[in-house]
This record gives sequence, structure tokens and C-alpha cells, in this order.
Amino acid sequence: MTLEQLPPLRDALAEHGLLARKAFGQHFLLDLNITRKIARLAQVGPGDQVIEVGPGPGGLTRALLETGAQVVAIEKDQRFRPLLEALAAAASPGALNLQFADALIADEAALGGGAAHVVSNLPYNVGTALLIKWLTGRWTPSSMTLMFQKEVAQRITAPVDGEAYGRLAVIAQVTSDVRTVMDVPARAFTPPPKVESAVVRVTPRPDRPSPARLDALQKLTAAAFGQRRKMLRASLKALGGEPLIDAAGLDPKARAETVDVGGFLRLADAWITERRR
Repeated sequence: MTLEQLPPLRDALAEHGLLARKAFGQHFLLDLNITRKIARLAQVGPGDQVIEVGPGPGGLTRALLETGAQVVAIEKDQRFRPLLEALAAAASPGALNLQFADALIADEAALGGGAAHVVSNLPYNVGTALLIKWLTGRWTPSSMTLMFQKEVAQRITAPVDGEAYGRLAVIAQVTSDVRTVMDVPARAFTPPPKVESAVVRVTPRPDRPSPARLDALQKLTAAAFGQRRKMLRASLKALGGEPLIDAAGLDPKARAETVDVGGFLRLADAWITERRR
């Protein structure tokens, strides 16, 4: 059996009596027109290494395999093993590597052979945690094309002083170029979620901060946005207060949402310099 001969995803789910599990944040994307568009937006093709998290019944996986990419699919829910193994058998030999594991603790560098693109309809309950892992961890993807709840997508791409601007925007934008490339309505999913979704394209920047600067940024943004209604001199008091803020050339009376990515980088550098003294 080839990929083209596989039964429709809806029929395969019905045959195995599989329903989405709320505890896993599952919503199935069964429309192959949409999954193929996501694969095109990911700009992957023959020979590319792709890591997909949460393939579920394999809708996006099919579309990725159709591009000729080599796919590593990481799935925590063992219920999908029969569907995914059937997909692997229908694909070209070795094209689909199935890993039944928790993506939060997976070693992507080993699974993807080093350089790999991440393309996923991420489970809602772990999407942000996985993004932070890939943005700040030891392994950096070649690119990421990821579906999130629309609210999360807006937090990733938010401009400074925007309503959604916060810690996630700073970490994402200091490490990567980010943009929303596709909106996906709730009705496209089975079962439909209560929220709209969006696909975000994340391309790592060549000038991404060093691990030390990223560590400092995470601490500073956690403090600053943890008390976002407070002025910086209050929210950052435990990390250096006004001397730190002055060293970064910022206004101690400013609030976190008015500080751009460059301002937070200056704060990180000032904090690192102070700790070295």
C-alpha cells in the first residue's frame, strides 16, 4: 500500500475507535488541503530532516512525507501506534521514524541527526513549553513551522507596547525572526476547539544571543513581566534595581511592556557585567 492508497484519516480513526483526549490537548487536523499547505509553508522537501511533535493520527505527517522529507514523529499517545505504523509502512523505506516518547524530554539532536526542521500542530497543553525549549536549549532547529492557539501566536509575534507583548515575545524575537503565516479556523479540527489557531514561522537569527545572555534574559523577563503593572525599579529590585536599569540606559519608571528587545538585551548585558565583578 502506498501513501495515496491509505484510507481517509476519519475512516482510520473510526475503525480504531479513537477520540481526541482533552488531557493531551488533542484536536485532530484531518483536512489534507490544510496539512499540505502547512508543509508548503515549512519549505521542506526531498532529503530534509523534519521533526514532528504530536502527529496523532498522522494528517500532517502524510503531507510532510509527500514532500520527500525524512520525518521523525514523536508521539506520547500509544493509541496512535497502529495508524502511524501503517503510515510508516506505506511511505518510502526509512522515511518515517516513529518515536513514542515525551517531546519535552526528547533529545532532538540525536533524533534529527543534528540539523532538522520542526513542523508540528502542537498539542495545546505543551506548545509554549516546547517552543521555549527549542528557542533557548542546546539544540537549535533549522526552522520551525508551528501551529498554536491564536492567542499564543499573537504573544509570540507581538510588537513592543502591544497588548500581547510579554516574556514570550522577547525570548522569541531576540532569538528568531517570527511571523504568522496562516490562520486556521476552529471548524478545521476534530473536535473543534473553542479557540482559533494560527501557524507561526520561526527562523533562528544568525546573531542569536549566547547561552549566558539567554539565561540572563529569561531571569530578567520573568521578573519584569511577572509584575508587569509595576515600574522596572520595583519589578527588577531583587536583580539590581535602579543601578542595573541605569546601566542599560532605561527609565526606572518605565514598565516592562514598553521596553523593546534591544532594551532587554542591554539589561541582560548589564546584569552579566555586574555579576562578574
